[in-house]
Amino acid sequence: MNVCVYGAASQKIHPDYLKDARQLGCLIGQAGLGLVFGGGATGMMGACAAAAQEAGGKIIGVAPRFFNQEGVLFPDCTEMIFTDTMRQRKEKMELLSEAFIMTPGGIGTMEEFFEILTLKQLGRMNKPIAVLNTKGYYDSLKNLLCHCVEQGVLEREGLELFQMYSCPQMLIQGLCKELRP
Repeated sequence: MNVCVYGAASQKIHPDYLKDARQLGCLIGQAGLGLVFGGGATGMMGACAAAAQEAGGKIIGVAPRFFNQEGVLFPDCTEMIFTDTMRQRKEKMELLSEAFIMTPGGIGTMEEFFEILTLKQLGRMNKPIAVLNTKGYYDSLKNLLCHCVEQGVLEREGLELFQMYSCPQMLIQGLCKELRP
């Protein structure tokens, strides 16, 4: 089974985020899960992939061809799949994965998360979605979604389409229960 991880490529983030990304990757590898990710060598993506590889996990990078530049892509993927566009990248990542994890990240990370969340809300897929909320990174996002419910633009059930975890261990335990009931 493969798990897709979304996360920042930035190296300018707090070391605690990178530590949790490494721990997440290690746990993915130890659980015998494959990692599907955006192929990046840096930030949350690179930290997670490096740790998954060290733990003996299979690593599938999916990146648009224009990312194929020196220092951008993780060099040790088990498999690297190139697409023509970012949209094709997201579709391929979805098709290859049985579950999705959003780690701290920016606009691209949140865009990937919201697309997969929308697909689940619309009944187009029913795979587990988890959010790694290191150091309360996504507390404001959770508050925004609760505000959307209060304002009547989101049904309360929308909050149940994903699970939020404060640490990688609890996230992987919860995800494994959903994947292997």
